[in-house]
Amino acid sequence: MARVFENFGHQHPLILLNEGDDDQHNNQTEEEASCFRCGEKVLPSAPSLRCGECSGFYLHKICAEALLEVNHPYHPNHPLILLQNNPYQSVGWSCNFCDKEGERFVYHCSCNLDFHIKCALFTYNIAQSHLEEFEHVAYEDPTTKNDGEQLENLGECFACWEPLANSVYFSPDCGFNLHKECVELPFKINHKCHRRHPLLLQFLIMEEPLSCKICQVTVERRGLVYCCLPCKFVLHIQCVSFSPPLIIDDKSHPHPFNLLRRRAPFFCDACGTVGNGVAYLCLTCDIVVHQKYISLPRIIKSRFHEHYIFHTYFIEEENLKSWDCIICLKEINMEYGSYYCSDCKIVAHVNCATKDTNWYYVVEEKEDENLSDSLEFSSITVIEMNDIEEATEIKHFKHMHHLMLGSIEMVEYVDKCCDGCILPLTPPYFGCLDCGFFLHKGCAELPKKKQVWLHDCQKELLTLISDYVFVCKICGRLSNGFGYICNRCGKEHVCLKCVSSLTQHPVNSPGHPHPLFFYLEYKGKFHGCGDKDIGAAYYCKGCNFALDFRCITLPTRAQHKCDDKHLLALTYHDHNDYASTHYCDICEERRDSSLWFYHCATCDASAHVECVLGRLPFIKLGSIYKRMNQDYSIRHAPIVVKKIYYYPKCFRCDMPC
Repeated sequence: MARVFENFGHQHPLILLNEGDDDQHNNQTEEEASCFRCGEKVLPSAPSLRCGECSGFYLHKICAEALLEVNHPYHPNHPLILLQNNPYQSVGWSCNFCDKEGERFVYHCSCNLDFHIKCALFTYNIAQSHLEEFEHVAYEDPTTKNDGEQLENLGECFACWEPLANSVYFSPDCGFNLHKECVELPFKINHKCHRRHPLLLQFLIMEEPLSCKICQVTVERRGLVYCCLPCKFVLHIQCVSFSPPLIIDDKSHPHPFNLLRRRAPFFCDACGTVGNGVAYLCLTCDIVVHQKYISLPRIIKSRFHEHYIFHTYFIEEENLKSWDCIICLKEINMEYGSYYCSDCKIVAHVNCATKDTNWYYVVEEKEDENLSDSLEFSSITVIEMNDIEEATEIKHFKHMHHLMLGSIEMVEYVDKCCDGCILPLTPPYFGCLDCGFFLHKGCAELPKKKQVWLHDCQKELLTLISDYVFVCKICGRLSNGFGYICNRCGKEHVCLKCVSSLTQHPVNSPGHPHPLFFYLEYKGKFHGCGDKDIGAAYYCKGCNFALDFRCITLPTRAQHKCDDKHLLALTYHDHNDYASTHYCDICEERRDSSLWFYHCATCDASAHVECVLGRLPFIKLGSIYKRMNQDYSIRHAPIVVKKIYYYPKCFRCDMPC
């Protein structure tokens, strides 16, 4: 007889399978099934439980018996709680041990530590030295294998996250990628670099990222490390027994560095941060550095500055405009090394400039700095110039006819927009009167190929495109004006508004009296739209004032049928204290007077930004709504038109659009 167990949260009793019962019908998995808790396949030979009434309901025995709360030795601060649903509302979760995404039940800690059921229980057994699961698992020795490509594809150890092929490992048949030596690691050690407290093997979760005190590499939120949490001292597993070389000679520095063992903390002269244990000394220059900064690149191109920046150990005070780092906006200690641009007199912390490999690339001494300034990338050919050598007639490669310079705001062009940025037309501009094609002078002069600093492919020149609808990667808006596309990424577009408005330089906004600096780690409210977010913004540190990309790129003037006679102006402060005036004249809902809005002073009309711009503010009226690589016949090409009061229903959703 098959044994019947309690329901483990299920409405019916469950039958235990594959535990030596003689009843073959009830004792084996009859179909290909997945465990309801972990989502993985239930093997026919594995101990599991099945519902006799619900077809296809199975649980691994280990998942069924998982405790609702686990006090894990590798995370002693808080218990791990078994949750049925995703603990995060807007994003998914990934396991802090195997780094794979999870879908169903999760062991979760309030400090955002998450594990699959099997990963939490497996690591718990390792911590308690219960290694019965490995008794029948074979070892694999990479030194006995000849296939180099196969070794490269083995993956990484879930404990140390070094390549599995670095040392003897357990066969992946056990379900985990693990070195044999990582499974046998002691739970507690004493280390010469931190004599005050013992180091414990832990899952590391800290509010601020920490670096290994030996190699200075930031510790990732996965796998295991040795650490002393009260002192915020962390070592990678592989760095615990690391033996540094006595002398290092690197081409980035003219003299050799000698090993200097330090029991006391020291300040690295290259980056200005504290180090422990291992330092290197240049006897000629009398500088002490972390090992990883011996080979620090002398010249880099950072995405946060338009010029190459050079590493230097010494900068004179009069050669700087500001002592603040251009990336983190915090003050730099000029007694230590930093990256410096002598043309602009700006500086950046070494750790900020080199934090992410997507943020910079190393520059060889003779590389050309201005990749996109070449004449071969010019979008225009000058046909005629005036007496002050200003182009008055040009040929743009995106239009078949010549374009004439217009420098007067003519009445008949009030409702026209630039075909490049899709913003209202303002002088100076170039236009083709026959076709109604217009470009702001600045939009016309943008090159065919250009580096876009907010794009991850820093060495790539993005190509100017037009004539189809795309979603801008930066601001998230639909546009069918001009944009830039990366030929390497293939599908990532940046609209002209973001290319022109979002610069590495401080941005001056009419909505704030001080310059706004690009800042990566803003947390809080955006003062233009009122949204709250964590991430990049343009920020005034002194006033704690921030704008997101969408607010920075809002058109300063816009047209709406609520005021056919005038353009509405983007307004940043509502000086009218009467609450009865704080309503939108379009939707007639209440308006937050502290947020930006559109206003006509002549007609005293005010409206929400989103009500004025509508759903598709940067899709040109009269244009064909066409996606990239999408062709329409002339008969079925959809045309973008103004919405009228009595318009037909959408043919897809059968609702008024």
